[in-house]
Amino acid sequence: MAETKTKLTFPALFQETLRKHGKSNALAFVGETPMTYEMVNGEIMALMAFLEKTGIVPGDRVAILGANMPNWGIAYYSVTFMGAVAVPILPDFSNTEAANVLIHSGAKAVVVSNALLPKIEGFRSDDLTTAILLEDFSLLFSEGGKDIVFDPSAVPSGSYEPQEEDVASIIYTSGTTGRSKGVMLTHKNISFNALKGLKIQPLDENDRFLSVLPLSHTYENTLGLILPMLGGSCVYYLRKPPVPSILLPALAEIRPTVMLTVPLIMEKIYFNKIVPSFRDKLILRLLYKIPFFRKKLNAVAGKKLYKTFGGKLKFYGIGGAKLNRNVEKFLIEAKFPYAIGYGLTETSPLLAGANPSESVFESTGPAIEGIQLKINNANPVTGEGEIWARGETIMKGYYKEPEMTAEVLTPDGWFRTGDLGVMDDKNNLYIKGRLKNMIVGSSGENIYPEEIESVINNFRFVMESLVIQQKGKLVAYVHLNMEELEQKYQHLKQDMADKFEEKKQELLSELKDYVNSHVNKFSRISNVFLQPVPFQKTATLKIKRFLYT
Repeated sequence: MAETKTKLTFPALFQETLRKHGKSNALAFVGETPMTYEMVNGEIMALMAFLEKTGIVPGDRVAILGANMPNWGIAYYSVTFMGAVAVPILPDFSNTEAANVLIHSGAKAVVVSNALLPKIEGFRSDDLTTAILLEDFSLLFSEGGKDIVFDPSAVPSGSYEPQEEDVASIIYTSGTTGRSKGVMLTHKNISFNALKGLKIQPLDENDRFLSVLPLSHTYENTLGLILPMLGGSCVYYLRKPPVPSILLPALAEIRPTVMLTVPLIMEKIYFNKIVPSFRDKLILRLLYKIPFFRKKLNAVAGKKLYKTFGGKLKFYGIGGAKLNRNVEKFLIEAKFPYAIGYGLTETSPLLAGANPSESVFESTGPAIEGIQLKINNANPVTGEGEIWARGETIMKGYYKEPEMTAEVLTPDGWFRTGDLGVMDDKNNLYIKGRLKNMIVGSSGENIYPEEIESVINNFRFVMESLVIQQKGKLVAYVHLNMEELEQKYQHLKQDMADKFEEKKQELLSELKDYVNSHVNKFSRISNVFLQPVPFQKTATLKIKRFLYT
């Protein structure tokens, strides 16, 4: 696609796709007949006409609160095509968080799915005048009157031409640090980012995406909606959450060529399925310790895993958090087509990434084309420092927050990511952790809790962990796989509860020794505590640290 000729706005790029791939499949639920790009275009036009009738004009904010479905993308396109601003709300936001977004953004309308209606039940604000049901675009309420009806054959009366620098979307981050901020992304920010994604992994009308992450998050929004549209590819959605009983048949049916995921998904598969298969038989357990045989066994497991994913995958993207190094080592030896990317909501999101054929162990790859990355104030010995980024994908700023914007955007256009990293001589980026999470040891050493957690999570029975500093000492909170633990010590559980409890305490003590023998002197932990319930997480399944520190 000649990037210079086509204007970098969603309607201009969509017209290009319509011209090349109008008859190709675009959006569908798994198990249902996909809508073509021409059909999607008809729906977009009809919804634009409907939004016009409710009084929406360019610049108005329209919130979208819904589970993933074809109509989510149609709503997003309709709002942005007419020069209004889409405000996606994460489905797992609490009622209070959802209300805060609606109030702060000054949303004039909300398009909401049936299951999430309770989140806005009873909510009213001076700005919000219209609510539309996402499933069928029927009117829930409107100050413009009850007689406005969605007509699938209607076309908008106005002609709209949003500009590249117009804000397309305000995305409220569900950060790991607390307060939610509204990130203003322009048509150009997101379009440029998606086009550069296409350079990393070319797509065409034969490609199939299976969507498992929320569309209201920038990662899925740019790379799982706009990017496939540029290639004329089809995106399939699940009607239920992606638990194994739903996901496995969907993978077998769709046989996706592209998937976008977060580390936790592959980590669960590895620790719950792959590792036990090598650990339960003595001969395999012994062979797995020998590198030559381990590689052979991983290659066999990789073939099976590839088949489980439908056998057609060419790009399995992992982003949103750091991947466990043992899991990545397995993926390399399994010859699985994984690729790790790095980015933030504020950067639309992709900053660095590579094609699966060029993945570098523990790295996110180099900066994407057209983006400058630098390590600011790098430590002269380790080369570590804060990652700064500059280029067309950097946000316009935080909505209504000029002071917060000035804190992260320098006058010459650099965005301070708040992430610590280091670059090798080939410009591959390695993420060390969040600047805010870094703990300074008693002798001034930089301690990255994420690195210690990675070691903890490799220990048997551990599902997830969190390392924090308490009274000058490092402590770990761990959430165990109780199901597996109960299976192993079933006899004790039936015997007496306190014996089972004793076993758990023994395990935590063993875990402490294991961790301290695998980390440097100043990263050793002084105590391990049990976290009885799973940690609360963000949309990309990162632990919300601020709740626990």
